[in-house]
Amino acid sequence: MMKLGGMQPYFFPYLGYFAVIKHTDKWIIADNVQFMGGSWIERNRILKSQAGWNYIRVPLEKSPYTIPINKKRIRTNENWQRKIFSQLVLYKKIAPYYHQVIDLLDHVFSSHTNSIVELNTRGIKAVCEYLGLPFTYILASRLDVDLKKIKEPDDWPLEICLLLGADEYINPPGGKSFYNKDKFERNQVRLKFLQVNLLPYQQNGHPFEPGLSILDVMMFNSIDKINEMLDEYEFL
Repeated sequence: MMKLGGMQPYFFPYLGYFAVIKHTDKWIIADNVQFMGGSWIERNRILKSQAGWNYIRVPLEKSPYTIPINKKRIRTNENWQRKIFSQLVLYKKIAPYYHQVIDLLDHVFSSHTNSIVELNTRGIKAVCEYLGLPFTYILASRLDVDLKKIKEPDDWPLEICLLLGADEYINPPGGKSFYNKDKFERNQVRLKFLQVNLLPYQQNGHPFEPGLSILDVMMFNSIDKINEMLDEYEFL
């Protein structure tokens, strides 16, 4: 039995993204779909100095709105890495795993790529390695999917399941509104929606902000604790 999952390549996404990775056998990076500005591909959220949250972001070059994610390029004439590190300094005095997270970011940012797909994939892979999660991934753009069959949003994951011989496709709950469960079942593929329970954890003096970037979770929690959090889920 093969459990398949997949999403767009987000920038250090929230805990739920990694919960789906942990509970699937293979991951599809949807890099060939249309880029949407202001999405989690180019930014995520961390704590703010007093209360609330701030965005950390990767500046991207302007491009036609129809461009796919894998054609989107980073503005390399800006030192955006330094800005992100400066935004994370607030964690230094309050987060027990600050230095481990900064070391991980140093490694991810050292690639100097101008591809947002490469950067985000490198980040997701680094987090999985840090947490001890197997991460076997395939770029959707490299699969031989018959695009003529893609008429609806849930057609491409179904076609990939059929191409790779997957028995089960697991998706975050956001896809529940436009994924047709009956269509998957007619093709002998079980469709499940995994919702992680975002349990509070100590953010050391800050009112708890749920759903922040995995970087925030890693700052305050041990590897074992994070893996416990990834197992706090239910299927909808």
